[in-house]
Amino acid sequence: MKDAMARERYFDLLRAIAIVRVVTYHMFPLTALELLFPAMGVMFALGGSLMARSLSRPAPGVIYQRLWRLLPALWVLGAIAVPAMLLHGWADPPWAALLLWVLPIADPPSNEFGAEAAGPLWYLVTYLWLVVLSPALLWAYRRARLVTVLAPAALLAVLLGTPTPLPELPARVLAGVLAFATCWVLGFAHRDGDLRRVPGPAVIALASACVAGALAWWWAFPGDGGGGISDLPLVYAVFSAGFTLALLRWTPPTGWLARTPLLDGLVTVINARAVTIYLWHNVAITAALAANEVLELWDYGTVVEEAGTFAIALVLLAGVVLALGWVEDVAARRPPRALPWPAPAKRVEEQPARDLTPMRR
Repeated sequence: MKDAMARERYFDLLRAIAIVRVVTYHMFPLTALELLFPAMGVMFALGGSLMARSLSRPAPGVIYQRLWRLLPALWVLGAIAVPAMLLHGWADPPWAALLLWVLPIADPPSNEFGAEAAGPLWYLVTYLWLVVLSPALLWAYRRARLVTVLAPAALLAVLLGTPTPLPELPARVLAGVLAFATCWVLGFAHRDGDLRRVPGPAVIALASACVAGALAWWWAFPGDGGGGISDLPLVYAVFSAGFTLALLRWTPPTGWLARTPLLDGLVTVINARAVTIYLWHNVAITAALAANEVLELWDYGTVVEEAGTFAIALVLLAGVVLALGWVEDVAARRPPRALPWPAPAKRVEEQPARDLTPMRR
């Protein structure tokens, strides 16, 4: 099947919404945004579904391909961020740990100057481990479906509730993997067609129970810092799983997207540059806040200050995407382009619903 025919536009739309939500939330860290759309859980679920489809081929080649799609954009960020940190007071960096900027099996190190660049990299760390573990997880899922879906949350509860002999960094990596493994495995369930065989009312009831239970727990026990729901990994895992379950159970029509050229093009560009946008959005926001200090936008009121700062951040981020986004084309073995805006004749046609669930391999 041609690549254009194999694209699932509903997934493209979900991924674009997730990326926009992440960028907006990091600019305006409002709890309402966090609750409106659990972006990270959705992105991991999409990754799990696509990984299950790819594993019809030999696993080593699939893992290599997935990591190659992910890592070059990180290497570009590291090639810029690490020297910048060294020039801004990082006098004694952990030299061996800098290799984590090449292969992020744990959070890459940074100093205070580069903290915003390094902050979002936990996602790449978690994604990398779930990709590597996918052959084993998919094998387990196809033999014990319910156990494989529930096991990550149970193991996370044990990890968080009991003393662990693991050092802090490996424990943090393990917690991140367990927190989003359920969403990843729900992606397997989508790809294998298992979710579509569950009656709709049962999915609604289960998803509602997960979301309501997580919210009730967060309301009753908000944690020491009283922060957002994502500060409670187990609660956020359950909350994200409930949302993901509902989002993947149904595939609403997306034909309207092709009839809205501007939105259709934005969805395409965001998907083609998702890694670049994610890696650089915090840097762009930080630079915009610094620009606000120079421009003194607060003199014009809070609304103008916040809107202006966000606009500056988006312009800076767009500049980075135009300048560096082509790396994702190279990683995907596509001809490099500054702006991958779709030509009208090549826009993806919506697939019939039956095509979204391939045959069990």
